[in-house]
Amino acid sequence: MGTLRVNLNERSYDIVNEAGVLHQCGAYIAPLLRGKRCFMVSDTNVAPLYGDTVLHSLADAGLEATLLTIPAGERSKTPEMLAWLWEQMAQSGATRTDTVIALGGGVVGDLAGFAAATMLRGVDFIQMPTTLLAQVDSSVGGKVAVDLVAGKNLAGAFYQPKLVLMDPETLTTLPDRVFSDGMAEVIKYGCIWDEALFAKLERLGSRPAVMGEITDITTACCDIKRQVVEQDELDLGIRMILNFGHTLGHVYEKAYHYETYTHGEAVAAGMVAAAKLGQKLGHTPAGTDERIAALLAAFGLPTAIEADRTVCETVLGLDKKNQGKTIHFIFLERLGKALPVAMDRAALLAQL
Repeated sequence: MGTLRVNLNERSYDIVNEAGVLHQCGAYIAPLLRGKRCFMVSDTNVAPLYGDTVLHSLADAGLEATLLTIPAGERSKTPEMLAWLWEQMAQSGATRTDTVIALGGGVVGDLAGFAAATMLRGVDFIQMPTTLLAQVDSSVGGKVAVDLVAGKNLAGAFYQPKLVLMDPETLTTLPDRVFSDGMAEVIKYGCIWDEALFAKLERLGSRPAVMGEITDITTACCDIKRQVVEQDELDLGIRMILNFGHTLGHVYEKAYHYETYTHGEAVAAGMVAAAKLGQKLGHTPAGTDERIAALLAAFGLPTAIEADRTVCETVLGLDKKNQGKTIHFIFLERLGKALPVAMDRAALLAQL
């Protein structure tokens, strides 16, 4: 069992990483709640696998839970689906003592979290991530959002959960592509913070080998994010390094209408492109891009994606790291250490 504490004063919470925790989730959740009623948001992939297990555990702990199931996939992360959740909770007579539980991957967590942040001006929220990407990244740190036509995660909030419960056993049911999607974020942590983790992943080099050490790996990733978030909860400084590969990753997702490439696949190619550009500009040691690309390829992730200049201009213009005409682009000073660099957006576009 691994438990990490995210220390954010009155918004502090635990991350529990334990095999089988879904079966005991009610015992963890009940003491934290102000009331007895929960709205559990899941999707059409996850609810059939784990919904009953969680509902039974909540009931055993004396909690009343309503399951709200959304279609699986990024297309559900919309203002329209957010409004549907609001209406479902409102029609059920939701009060401020109720709690929203997100059971699923990043889409479910982001959407349910934004619903919790805005329903009745804020109700309690618990994350139960079931994908690798959600366990190591999106469930921790309090970023919740929906996508707009203009771009990804453009409407959202910072809203910390009361608890994060992650069960590594849920990762055994992931299709290979979804597992690899999460590996992009795992590899990112090695790139920006922990060269030893990067080297370990190089040594392991496959899903079965990673699964043999999965709790240690996911805990290490969550611990890195915990340290970053504790220093910069609102993404005004060091937290920007978590977006290594994401500036261009969001371009690639948008260019293909969020249909061709998953988030992790787009970020993978974005990391290689960022390393190449860093080498070109003298920020990053030569050969870094090749080492990153080789590790990504070992897990079936793309190392290059083409995108139209117009899309690039549009997405860079809406990037959340923008400050006026300047964007903070994340390079690597070396493997294991990220380097935010303020660049003129037009100059960055010209380099790309």
